Amino acid sequence: MTSTLIVGAGSAGCVLAARLSADPGRSVRVFEAGPAFPTMGELPVELLDPSHLPVGPESRLIWRYQANLVRGRLIGGSGAINGSYFVRPPAADFAAWRAVAGPRWSFDAVVPVFCDLEDDEDFGKEPGHGVGGPIPISRTSDPTGFSAEFAQRCTAAGFAAIPDLNTPTGDTDAGFGRVPLAISRDRRAGPAITHLLPALHRTDLTVTGDTMVTRLLLRGTRAIGVEWARGRERGTAYADEVVLCAGAIESAALLIRSGIGPEPLLRSLGVPIVVPAPVGAWCTDHPEIGVEFPAGDPGEPAVPLEYVLEIDDLEVRPYTPMFTPGLRRVGVALMRPESAGELTLVSTDPTVPARIDQRYLRSEKDRARLRAGVALTADLYGRRIGPVDDRWLHANLGTSQHLSGTCRMGPAHDERAVVDENGRVHGIEALTVADLSIVPVPLRRGPQATTVMLAAAIADHMVV
Repeated sequence: MTSTLIVGAGSAGCVLAARLSADPGRSVRVFEAGPAFPTMGELPVELLDPSHLPVGPESRLIWRYQANLVRGRLIGGSGAINGSYFVRPPAADFAAWRAVAGPRWSFDAVVPVFCDLEDDEDFGKEPGHGVGGPIPISRTSDPTGFSAEFAQRCTAAGFAAIPDLNTPTGDTDAGFGRVPLAISRDRRAGPAITHLLPALHRTDLTVTGDTMVTRLLLRGTRAIGVEWARGRERGTAYADEVVLCAGAIESAALLIRSGIGPEPLLRSLGVPIVVPAPVGAWCTDHPEIGVEFPAGDPGEPAVPLEYVLEIDDLEVRPYTPMFTPGLRRVGVALMRPESAGELTLVSTDPTVPARIDQRYLRSEKDRARLRAGVALTADLYGRRIGPVDDRWLHANLGTSQHLSGTCRMGPAHDERAVVDENGRVHGIEALTVADLSIVPVPLRRGPQATTVMLAAAIADHMVV
């Protein structure tokens, strides 16, 4: 029988599978709902191009949810289709995480995990950085004209240049800098490329694509396997332990369909209650306002973000692609919102998408901070925007696609917690969640670096 069954070959699942299968005494099986390309040569070329985001209406590589929320549905998950942004959160985020979940998630505790993962060609030999790890990190040396202009405008406005946004001290002073990118030789270095594909030669590792896990198999309060669907085929798979790496939406949905969730929701769905848990009761994302203005030639394709400006809980993003022809976009993202959302299911049918109520901008403070960010961006470019009232904010509101926290981490006595500090589901044996769904606090940076760090840390704990 399989030792460890992993649900999802996304960013977290790739890292977890590679680390766990390095143990010759452990057999690992992975189910991925989307395609699982077995070799580099079979990866679609657009997945290697860091300037291309395959998330349009024609893409067959994503999960789609309401409000234009998407997630990668393929080997590598969202890390295979994102902008290659790989920035560590500041120390203050980990201080908040530690306050909820304990010292293993302190800044000092996680920096060595980041270092072990990284091969930073710019700062790798300096303290607090990594060299020789599986994930190549670099920063653009030849920015596009739009990015270079943004940096010049930030300097003229009095903002300091930050040489290293992944500073090992975790300082978060206001400033702008080049974005650390998971790129090697101008190719996107997603987690399938850096972790899973190099491990597929192992005889104790099996990855099955185009297979959706529909429900957990439980014997009492112990996970013993999963039910799965592949086209019209249905089946079961058993394992000594199950690890969910399906992401903040699908991991939560799978728990709820299996009887682990809020009692009122389970009753409304007709799902027998196994363990009451606040799955989906809290989640967070980064609301983003797109400030657009006319521009000329879009220029050569480039990675979507080469520079960002950080101001406390705001991140200002000069996007290199023209999402709207003839218009340049600068994103203003609120990275530590007060407003929190909720995930629920409307059906036990796994093909019916979960419902995510982001509840963006319910907090007056959140609205005020975004207004301030829009005003700052307008000043940077010498443009008039407004009036930036609540109606304008809602009309221009988008998402950074960074949903987290639906299976929140915390001690057993915490009424908000679903998993413990090691990702183990409270009240259920042999069941772990190891993805962005368990992060218990808002993160002030995009989540890719945190996701792979979290998966590596949990994998290391499991093999001890």
